[in-house]
Amino acid sequence: MTLEGAKVNTQEAVKLFSGTTVYIRDVKFIKMNRPFKLPLTIRQFAQAIQVNTFAELPTALYSLGLRPFSPTLVLIGGASGISQDYMLRLRDLFIEVLAPLVQATGACVVDGGTDAGIMRLMGQARSKTGATFPLVGVAAIGTVILPNVRPVSAEAARLEPHHTHFVLVPGKEWGDESPWIAQVANELGRNCSSVALLINGGKIAWIDVTNSVKAKRPVIVIAGSGRTADTLAAMLRGKPVDDSAPKFTQTGLLHAVDLEEGFDAIAHLIATHLISAQTPIQEP
Repeated sequence: MTLEGAKVNTQEAVKLFSGTTVYIRDVKFIKMNRPFKLPLTIRQFAQAIQVNTFAELPTALYSLGLRPFSPTLVLIGGASGISQDYMLRLRDLFIEVLAPLVQATGACVVDGGTDAGIMRLMGQARSKTGATFPLVGVAAIGTVILPNVRPVSAEAARLEPHHTHFVLVPGKEWGDESPWIAQVANELGRNCSSVALLINGGKIAWIDVTNSVKAKRPVIVIAGSGRTADTLAAMLRGKPVDDSAPKFTQTGLLHAVDLEEGFDAIAHLIATHLISAQTPIQEP
């Protein structure tokens, strides 16, 4: 089986923990339908699989032990430029509200899977609270660091070690994972409730929000968290913003809430969507 990987000058054989030897060449990435155990730390492993097309996702997710018809929370955004005090409040939000709420509703979480920002906060919150919900990272393989594989880019990121599953998808640029995050969430949340949570975020967050809106997935925007989230919150409140910003306010799918309104308000808003009898997710 071949892995057309990361524009390297020499061919490298890599033993991925499925027992399959793959080779890195140039960037179209492997077709590997079998799940494998991905080491994250000395003691921590995640179940992972690599896919090339959206059509492979239902079988790939099933082979990971992930089943459709699960309430699904999609995390989008980041944490760039957030103050230390605000970051501490976000940490409390994840530990006291988000992780327990996901656990209580029998939901799963889908995000970008790297060890940074809100993805790290969710991983740490899941660990600290002893939660058992599936935490699924969806990452473009050329943007992350994998064991025994030479990174494609100097900007490649480590995977967050508390995630339970990873879906590795084609791509070598940040943002290549965006449509895949949406599609994984669509598959897991099929005929069930699904909601996205936007905190902070940059240019890629606009794409993530667009993908959620196309799927008719509600998006909860944490106002005051900065950047894209604040721009969208301003739009929802009727304030003038950059004309180049996508106009989502007429969809009825976006809802802004500020941390200053309290954790209970945020929990109620998320829970309302997460346990609602929502119209089935629509394909983009």
